[in-house]
Amino acid sequence: MFKGSLVALLTPMRADGSVDEPALERFVDWQIREGTHGVVPVGTTGESPTLSHAEHKRVVEITIATAKGRVPVIAGAGSNSTAEAIDFTRHAKAAGADAALVVTPYYNKPTQEGLYLHFMAIADAVDLPIVIYNIPPRSVVDMSVETMARLAAHPNIVGVKDATANLTRPLHTRRACGPEFCQLSGEDHTAISFLAAGGAGCISVTGNIAPRLCSDMHLAWQAGRLDDAMAVQDRLVPLHDAMFAETSPGPVKFAASLLGHGTAFCRLPMAPLGAATQARVRDAMTAVGLLN
Repeated sequence: MFKGSLVALLTPMRADGSVDEPALERFVDWQIREGTHGVVPVGTTGESPTLSHAEHKRVVEITIATAKGRVPVIAGAGSNSTAEAIDFTRHAKAAGADAALVVTPYYNKPTQEGLYLHFMAIADAVDLPIVIYNIPPRSVVDMSVETMARLAAHPNIVGVKDATANLTRPLHTRRACGPEFCQLSGEDHTAISFLAAGGAGCISVTGNIAPRLCSDMHLAWQAGRLDDAMAVQDRLVPLHDAMFAETSPGPVKFAASLLGHGTAFCRLPMAPLGAATQARVRDAMTAVGLLN
C-alpha cells in the first residue's frame, strides 16, 4: 500500500514558536518535487506532543491540501488516550488523509491486551487504513509480534512503522502477519537492511533534508540496482548520525533551517541545539553535498 521514501515531516515554526503555515506549504511541495513518495505530518518529528489539538489538525489539513493527491499522506493520529486517538483519526479521514499513523500509547504502559483493545477501538471507530507505530524507546511498551498479528486481521489495520531497529522483527512480522502487511522502517540507519528483511519502505527523519537522495536510494532498491542503493546508503550514514546527535527533531530542524525551511526553533522542553552538534550537522551536510 505504501512504499519507498516517506518523510516524517518536521513542523516549521517561526522564532516565536508559532507554526509557520506558509513555510509548511512550501516544505511539503518541495518534498514532493524532490521525489518523496509519501509524507507523514504530526509524528514525533513534527513535534506532535507540543502542538495543540487545533494546531495538530491544521497541520494535517495543510499537508493534505498541499499534496493534492500527488503522494499519499499518512496523518499522525496517536495518543495515550484512546478517545483522543479516535478523534484525531476521524479528523484525518475527514480531511482526506490516505491513512493514519497511530503510535503505541506512551506513559500509560498498557499490557499487550491493552494495546490490542486500543488499536481495535480505533480501527472499529474509523474506516481508514491504520499504520501501527511501534517505537519502544519513546513509548516504553513494545507491541509483540503476536499482538500485531491479532490486529492485522482487522481490515483497517494495514501495516506498521517499526522503530525497534531489531532486524529480526520484520522477518517474524512477515511470517505472522503475511506479505501484504505493509512494513515500514522507522529507523534511517537500517532502511536497506529492513527492505531486505521484507519491508516496503522507510518513514524517514533524514528525508526532511535529503529527500532526493533518500528517494533515489529506494528507487534503486526497487529497480534491483543494489550496488547503487548501497552506495547512497553509505553516503547518508554520517547524515543519519548527525540527525540523532541530540534528541530529534532538534538536529533536523536546525539542518532544515540551513536550507531555508523555517527556523531551528523547537518548543520546550526541547532545548536549542548545542554548538558542537550544530557544527556536526553542518559538517555532515557539507560532506553529503547539501551545503557548499
